[in-house]
Amino acid sequence: MYIDKISLKNFRNYRDETIEFSKDLNIIYGQNAQGKTNIIEAVFLCASGRSHRTSKDAELVNIDGTGFSILLELEKTEGRKNIGIEYERGKKKIVKINEVPVKKIGSLMGNLVAVIFSPEDILIIKEGPSQRRRFIDITLCQLKPSYFYDLQQYNKILLQRNALLKEIQFRRSLLDTLEVWDYKIAELSSRIMIARNEFINRLCEIAKRIHFNLTDGSESMEIKYSPSVGLHNLSDPAELKNEFIKQLSNTRASELKRCVTLIGPHRDDYEMVLNGLSLKMFGSQGQQRTSVLSLKLAEIEIIRSETDENPVLLLDDVMSELDFKRREFLLENIKNIQTFITCTDKDLFENRNFGDNLYIRVEAGRAYY
Repeated sequence: MYIDKISLKNFRNYRDETIEFSKDLNIIYGQNAQGKTNIIEAVFLCASGRSHRTSKDAELVNIDGTGFSILLELEKTEGRKNIGIEYERGKKKIVKINEVPVKKIGSLMGNLVAVIFSPEDILIIKEGPSQRRRFIDITLCQLKPSYFYDLQQYNKILLQRNALLKEIQFRRSLLDTLEVWDYKIAELSSRIMIARNEFINRLCEIAKRIHFNLTDGSESMEIKYSPSVGLHNLSDPAELKNEFIKQLSNTRASELKRCVTLIGPHRDDYEMVLNGLSLKMFGSQGQQRTSVLSLKLAEIEIIRSETDENPVLLLDDVMSELDFKRREFLLENIKNIQTFITCTDKDLFENRNFGDNLYIRVEAGRAYY
């Protein structure tokens, strides 16, 4: 799949701009704070329904506008498609596929599949579990709309269950109703955790091979899923659901005391290990960046095998973060993938031929060829 063009109206610092792309390598260059990353953000928004920089749609609106619109046109094996996103302050975001509004944001998933790699991705390793869950969830939501719906429903039920735990403090008669919510949350949890376990196992297998090659065999990387509750079987949904209900029962007293749900996918984590040691605790900055690169390349490989198409690759200001060897490894492994690279200096790419290279200079929210 590849993107032909994108039209931005009142999006960030773009007033009204249509930008056409090459199906190979697109180098988006210019000085800082001119709008390079905003293009990447708009593309990712069309793939996932969310920005990779903010959770507030209002922040995406041009300072002089009341709303924004994006129209992205792409080519897939199944034919041409367009994705439209419209937003007005104070109103719900509207998503359109081929000009037809979709009722649920989940209908967007899989139409455009994108992998994004930015300097902030090192937080996958350095920060808390929420960053690591987010990385997995974004990929799984794009690959499996059913996972997106399960996760969305789980988060709603989690809020309702937590509200009930608080209400029980004042109305003990509601205690018996907690069992109903236990069954609901257990069923969703079992599906989410099985999907995560399968994905992490596959990610580990591929990333381990890539990392071994990237480091000339000097480093061995492992990824270990750490669900929030000890479970014996992460492949049988029925068994997992029953086990989860038992664990909820065991934590009932603590949950009532703290008024929050203490176990479930919202507390999952996974650990990255390098040569037997925690990458977060003992890995150098360089080792952590290299490991994230291995993860992203593994993500591309998984998407390709699941969809029979290459994803769109978004590299937001990462080349300056990688040394020469890792830059070359990355560039050699993204051939035949439509790639968007933001940078301040295009000289790094002028002697490289990926087919139809396109250089786009961005200045004050305008694109020049």
